[in-house]
Amino acid sequence: MGEKLKERFWEIDFLRGIAIIMMVTYHLLYSLHYFGHYPIQVYSGFWMYFARVTAITFIFLVGVSLSISFFRVNQEKRTGLFLKYFQRGLKIFSWGLVITLVTWFFLREGYIVFGILHLIGISIILAYPFLKIHFWNLPLGLVCILMGIYLKNVVVDFTWLLWLGFRPPHFYTLDYFPLLPWFGVVLIGIFCGNLLYPGYNRQFHLKDFSSFPPVRFLCFLGQHSLLIYLLHQPLIIIILNLMGISKVPLF
Repeated sequence: MGEKLKERFWEIDFLRGIAIIMMVTYHLLYSLHYFGHYPIQVYSGFWMYFARVTAITFIFLVGVSLSISFFRVNQEKRTGLFLKYFQRGLKIFSWGLVITLVTWFFLREGYIVFGILHLIGISIILAYPFLKIHFWNLPLGLVCILMGIYLKNVVVDFTWLLWLGFRPPHFYTLDYFPLLPWFGVVLIGIFCGNLLYPGYNRQFHLKDFSSFPPVRFLCFLGQHSLLIYLLHQPLIIIILNLMGISKVPLF
């Protein structure tokens, strides 16, 4: 196998594109429930697990993509790698802060404090030293996940460690992805990226379906995941308002 590719690995974009379709689907149903008061069980049952699988896929692929990117820039012998990841992480985290501000202004109750963009931005920065190790990312990732599961049952009387996973009583937010357990998913993604794409080489045979129109469309979505994430929810709300299904104050 050991096939060396200079281009993107299409299967990563393809999987991310599928996750985007899942995300938009869930957020549409969630908006119908939250804003339109439709009786859709988004907090339990099938749709709850659907949302979790979507989030896990996105966050896992963050780790895989980080490991692939690290191999590529090492091949190109570029310097200032930490600064590259720091700037990238800070950009995504800053968009998370924008979402915090917007949701606070429009929603107040349940506004997003530390959502998935906050997590991804901080994870990209924190992941840098872990990109150089291989096997140890797996047990470290499992430890983070187990710690996060434990923290779900811990109640504290402060909010300054919300980003880590410590929650006060009656804490409520529409989107919450603390470092514990979710950074563990990133680390497991790095482990799998190191295993499956060492040295920027695909270590398994995969027929190239990237020219097939549906696959190409999903890859396109995967390559523009941040832009789609930022735009899709406002568009859903605007469409629901225009259809008279939702009454969200837009101005």
